[in-house]
Amino acid sequence: MNAFLFRKSAVLRQMVTHITAPTTVRSTIGHQVSNTPTPYRGYYGFPNIFRSIKECNGLSRPSIFTSTFSSSSSSSSSTATASVSKVGLVAWYLGKVKSRPILTKSITSSIIYVAADLSSQMIVLPVSEPYDLVRTARMGGYGLIVLGPALHFWFNFVSKILPQKDLITTFKKMAMGQTIFGPAMTVLFFSLNAFLQGENGAEIVGRLKRDLLPTMLNGVMYWPVCDFITFRFFPVHLQPLVSNSFSYIWTIYMTYMASLERVGATS
Repeated sequence: MNAFLFRKSAVLRQMVTHITAPTTVRSTIGHQVSNTPTPYRGYYGFPNIFRSIKECNGLSRPSIFTSTFSSSSSSSSSTATASVSKVGLVAWYLGKVKSRPILTKSITSSIIYVAADLSSQMIVLPVSEPYDLVRTARMGGYGLIVLGPALHFWFNFVSKILPQKDLITTFKKMAMGQTIFGPAMTVLFFSLNAFLQGENGAEIVGRLKRDLLPTMLNGVMYWPVCDFITFRFFPVHLQPLVSNSFSYIWTIYMTYMASLERVGATS
């Protein structure tokens, strides 16, 4: 029994040696013919079959995953291009704000005033009545010549005397805007607009008596929140732009007030 098991284990060792190690070819008469190692074909050739199949499949046709990935890549690249163009526009505007600050802010203010006046006329005027383009030109000129430069110098002045951005300093800036800049610009706006419409001094004073106080009271309800956001969260070179953005709605109201009928000299 032991001899049988010994022979069986010897046979198994020979089979394992034949599979895993190089073999030497011998002749039938017992002497060595060649010492060239012959690799076992089953061990080396089997993975090559799958490698060839993969290469053929890769060259034969594009997969669904490849086409889907290509379409998604093209759509994502177009979205990225649009985002880059938007970022490029913002960067161009910020560059103009730094290189030509007064001109850029003046043009921005003029565009906002023109858009606000057109919106005001769309709301107030009947459909059959044409637009008053002269009125719109007056508003655009006021934004270009008066308000744009005034906002630039005002925000720079406030940032110099109150450079901090803490809560108390922000409230101080808001108070200065409501007590100094806001009333001064409102008086200038009503007076200049009335003068350009041909009103005399007495009529301008009468208009101010009638329209200034209601406008100031409405401004107190609107501008403090806008000023808080502007002073608290934006750098000084962008504060005129933010203020102009808020002033779009306010300018609709202001252009409406400025277009009211003139007050008689005896009022």
